Amino acid sequence: MTEIVLPNSFNLRPASAKDIWSIRKLVLTAKLDPTQLHWQQFWVIESDENLVACGQLRNFEDAQELGSLVVVKAWQKCGLGTTLTKYLIQQATKPLYLECLGKKLEYFYSRLDFVPISLAELPQSLKLKFGISQLGRKIFKIPVIIMEYKGNQLINYN
Repeated sequence: MTEIVLPNSFNLRPASAKDIWSIRKLVLTAKLDPTQLHWQQFWVIESDENLVACGQLRNFEDAQELGSLVVVKAWQKCGLGTTLTKYLIQQATKPLYLECLGKKLEYFYSRLDFVPISLAELPQSLKLKFGISQLGRKIFKIPVIIMEYKGNQLINYN
């Protein structure tokens, strides 16, 4: 496992019940899907007791989804999103998937060993959820990309 290193004033920790409103605010500000935000699935990065980043691992029958990854605008491009993503990858216990919007995020995740895949390549447990956003892609031309983590193939999903 890769050691996760943050600057001194930052702390990576599991979310607690008191974080839910801060998580909701981060997710809504980023214009991400505000449904299915369960604080128990989130990890957060805080600085001076303020949440500056969050992300969750959602569990499905035969897969996990990395979702709701948000970094406060003032702290973007400082490595916090990369650090949090790498940590969530390490926590994954099943094959890991995500949806992202646009080429910029596709590039971000591809640097972390995610590759674009088609809806047909998804495990059954994710096809309905991801299929809805693919419908939005077709109807409203929303640039949604489905990606699968293909990094260290030696990961032991227990």
